[in-house]
Amino acid sequence: MERRLSATSRAVAGRRPVAMLVHAYYDEDPRVRREAESLVAAGRPVDVFGLRRDGDAPHGILDGVTVHRLDVRRHQGAGLGTYLFEYLAFLIQASWALTRAYPRRRYALVQVHTPPDLLAFAGLPLRLVGVPILLDLHEAMPEFFRSRFPRASNPIVHRLLLWSERISIAFAQRAVTVNQAMADRLIRLGVPGHKVGVVANSPSLARFDPRRFERRTFAEDGTVRIAYAGALTPTYEVDVVIEAIAALRAARPEIRVGFDVYGRGDAAESWAAVARERGVEDAVTFHGRIPLEDVPEAIARADIGVAPTRRDPFTDVSLSTKVFEYAAMGKPVIASHLPMVEKTFAPGTVWTYEPGGARALATAIEAIVDDPLAREACVERTAAIVAGAAWEREAVGYLALVESLATDGART
Repeated sequence: MERRLSATSRAVAGRRPVAMLVHAYYDEDPRVRREAESLVAAGRPVDVFGLRRDGDAPHGILDGVTVHRLDVRRHQGAGLGTYLFEYLAFLIQASWALTRAYPRRRYALVQVHTPPDLLAFAGLPLRLVGVPILLDLHEAMPEFFRSRFPRASNPIVHRLLLWSERISIAFAQRAVTVNQAMADRLIRLGVPGHKVGVVANSPSLARFDPRRFERRTFAEDGTVRIAYAGALTPTYEVDVVIEAIAALRAARPEIRVGFDVYGRGDAAESWAAVARERGVEDAVTFHGRIPLEDVPEAIARADIGVAPTRRDPFTDVSLSTKVFEYAAMGKPVIASHLPMVEKTFAPGTVWTYEPGGARALATAIEAIVDDPLAREACVERTAAIVAGAAWEREAVGYLALVESLATDGART
């Protein structure tokens, strides 16, 4: 449901809009929404150009952000050729829509969200007339491609992707990415340190606020409810969670477990087949995608949040925001033991298991169930870490960066 701009967040006089390009459905992308809504709340208008689903209106306003939905749709789980065509179609349409809107909107900045990295060049017509480009690198595209399309990956393709990443960053005035590990990676590859910064992927505590929902005591209905809310793609190992539930049922049949999976993606069918093969389909429910606004309530109904991620060079520099969201909602968290998880969360906060280790994951579930005092202590310590990294803090630096680049002279 679209909502109009409130009187408390109207544009400050003299501030020109920011344009954002994102190859995604805007309402489903939490990072883009956090940034766009923060700009609007600070008095800076925002126009987002994104994908359009069947049945979506071509234009609308969501929480004060003007959304332009281009006639390109996502083909999740499709072949590489389909993805390339989709990326190209969006780049062309986004560039044309941006160019057409500029005489009327006079954008102060174009922020391009990747992937793909080359989407930065959709802003070329505005770049030529002096509008700065801010590149927001959500992923390490060369590593992401190798993880997502292993059969198509080879040294030549990898070098091409590294090249496209470098020239896209060079084209932009500034680049930001989602964590320090990603920024360090770019610097090691030769990107000047002054050109790249970090805008961390952290949740808004206003959105993920457990006080807004009815409190659930742990396993109050006799069932330990585990939640996963995210993409259903091979990067994540929901199948390992299902295997862990089967192992737990065999070893501890007195522990009743329910597993609620929220999201969509091309791995959903194969994971459902795993649940059937392991005889735990009665414990696993695939709910499909739910609106971003409904995710906190879904987590509030759970007892444990899981962030199961496979390990590869791509996930070595990634940190799932699901960990933060579960912790913000006061839930114990089980996550794959990955470098960024280890770096961000000290021992005695989240429970970890080695990627692929179903038995170790089952043991973590047992530990959470069997030791209420340790469970509550870990929840409190993890919540403190999340509070220190909340979007409400991170937004200050992001807004300052945008104002330093914006061409209308407005400063805060």
